[in-house]
Amino acid sequence: MDAILEQLRFLRPGWADVFEIAIASVLFYRLLLLIQRTRAMQMLLGIFLLALIYALARNLELVLIRTLLAYLFQYGVIAALVVFQPEVRSALARLGQSRMFRVFTSLEESAVVDEIVEAIKQLARSKVGAIIVIEQGVGLDEYASTGSKIDARVSSEMLTTIFTPYSPLHDGAVIIQGDHIKAAGTILPLSQYKLSDKSLGTRHRAAVGLSEETDAVVVVVSEETGQVSVVRAGRLEPGVDEDRLRAVLSGGLAESRSGVALSAR
Repeated sequence: MDAILEQLRFLRPGWADVFEIAIASVLFYRLLLLIQRTRAMQMLLGIFLLALIYALARNLELVLIRTLLAYLFQYGVIAALVVFQPEVRSALARLGQSRMFRVFTSLEESAVVDEIVEAIKQLARSKVGAIIVIEQGVGLDEYASTGSKIDARVSSEMLTTIFTPYSPLHDGAVIIQGDHIKAAGTILPLSQYKLSDKSLGTRHRAAVGLSEETDAVVVVVSEETGQVSVVRAGRLEPGVDEDRLRAVLSGGLAESRSGVALSAR
């Protein structure tokens, strides 16, 4: 009887067991988030399929297949690390950008905000049209694929160069992910609603359209007036100053002021 109770002890987990399960669950969830849009997800599915074949080979006593798969699993981890090195590096970088580690990256984020604000000030001063998208929780890979991949650290010089008039990427949007410029010259979806302010053009409609579909923060510089606008959650706030822009980009703003009203067609 005591032996049976000892075997069923796992049905009465202690606090340490609950703590371990919680940590393992969080880590597994974070791992899935990191690889959900990468080739690593396809690799994971492939490994699962091979493991299933290996289990069948053991049960059916298929010695050759079992032996080959055993060698594959033994040396495949090293090969996978070499082949998928870019994905591993990207995943670790994204893990470092997690909210759990924001305390360690606040200075870096502040530097990125400074670079973006400086670029927008220069563009507005010169009346150079621009649209800059800052990725939040919802991935923007679908829209980044419509432009040119950049993969460069955010800097005011890079941003102002991209939006130089008559340059190949001038008319598109720049997508920023973390402290990197992910893509430039991207095409954004136009809003299905008209802006009540007739002076606002296609850039503003594209910014509103993207913010209606994602949680991205979009900054628009008007080519005609040099006015800076911020768009979030389908709401457009025109005429923001430097302090307001810095607050929005830093994520320290509670709720946006009343934005420009949208009217149905």
